[in-house]
Amino acid sequence: MTDLQITGLTKSYDSGVPILDGLDLTVPSGALAAVLGPSGCGKTTMLRILAGFLHADAGTVTVGGRVLAGPGIHLPPEHRRIGIVPQEGALFPHLDVARNIAFGLNTLNRADRRPRVEEMLELVGLAGFGTRMPHELSGGQQQRIALARALAPKPQLVLLDEPFNALDSALRTGVRADVRAALKATGATALLVTHDQQEALSTSDLVAVVREGVVSQCDTPDRVYRRPRDPWVASFVGDAVMVPGTAERGAAHTALGRIPLADAPTGLRDGLVLLRPEQLRLTDALSAQVRGTVTHVRYYGHDAIVSVSVEGLDDPVEVRVQGLAPAAPGALTGIGVTGEATLLHPASP
Repeated sequence: MTDLQITGLTKSYDSGVPILDGLDLTVPSGALAAVLGPSGCGKTTMLRILAGFLHADAGTVTVGGRVLAGPGIHLPPEHRRIGIVPQEGALFPHLDVARNIAFGLNTLNRADRRPRVEEMLELVGLAGFGTRMPHELSGGQQQRIALARALAPKPQLVLLDEPFNALDSALRTGVRADVRAALKATGATALLVTHDQQEALSTSDLVAVVREGVVSQCDTPDRVYRRPRDPWVASFVGDAVMVPGTAERGAAHTALGRIPLADAPTGLRDGLVLLRPEQLRLTDALSAQVRGTVTHVRYYGHDAIVSVSVEGLDDPVEVRVQGLAPAAPGALTGIGVTGEATLLHPASP
């Protein structure tokens, strides 16, 4: 088993302000978890503590039941069986690809290293690249080699520190898919630190949303997106449309009409009703029960976001439509809602 357990992790720097404030996180064996959060929330500090580069002030870290850090315990990085894929690959420029991958295989004799290197090159789709130098590789190829180097010693845990930041958007999707497939093939537990919501949702088995040094919510990508725990998580993970509503008999009454609720709230009658822009649709203004005026259109090619001002709401709502927007700013339009909504408490925690 290679499950990761983090309990009560705390860390402060010279200012005394806690960067990590009792952070708890559990990642099942073989799962890929994305740690998502704004800059300064503690993601990188957590990663450095897991790797053994920093000492925690308090808390414990275990992998597969083995304590890596805790009261009176701090295993050095080389004894943790943790692989690291840093930003931009960080390959050794003076070593060819094969020697980069073999760098962490000191416990194997030379005859056993070559088959392991070839196995790793095959795994990341770069068989035959062993004699290449890092500068002869594209950015995506360098990231694959960095992953192969991290996986070669058969680590229990792999840490990926925003490894796709340096890649252009055309490369990211393919490289992310290759990295995920390689991790799944080895069965290693992995932690991906990122600030990219789309990357976290599309790549991981679990998403842990970190805010001010604690995990605000950890769940499957669809649960974090569809059932966020509070308004802050809702607005941070994806685009959110939140309107005031009153719950009654499994539905919420709002300025957008009566909307079914996914979960009947316990003891909560008035709150913010969460919808995603793709749940709203523009309809014919003459026959619609809810009407509004288009205030702005943002075109992205594959879709567009249409902002609509609706009577009874302080801020315009955003509607995601496919392709070109069917209405221009100033036009009167109807608005309909599809699917269920989630009722959230108005006050952020």
